Amino acid sequence: MRTTLTLDEDVARRLKAEMRRSGKPFRQVVNDYLRTALSVRPRSTAGPPFAVKARDLGALRPGLTLDNIGALLEAAEGPPHR
Repeated sequence: MRTTLTLDEDVARRLKAEMRRSGKPFRQVVNDYLRTALSVRPRSTAGPPFAVKARDLGALRPGLTLDNIGALLEAAEGPPHR
């Protein structure tokens, strides 16, 4: 099939470099790369979009505040290891 394709400059440079490296014609280089990309690209699963449902985690324990995340992490996970 004959078609017109507009390439970004960086893509065209990379394809031309591959032509020089491999000695293959432009058409073959483009087709090879398109086949490779299309074969590894995951097929779309027409499921519902992923959504995160927020929920209230309740109040923090006395003495803890969200104003100092470092102190909150240290209280939850222990002192940092250095």
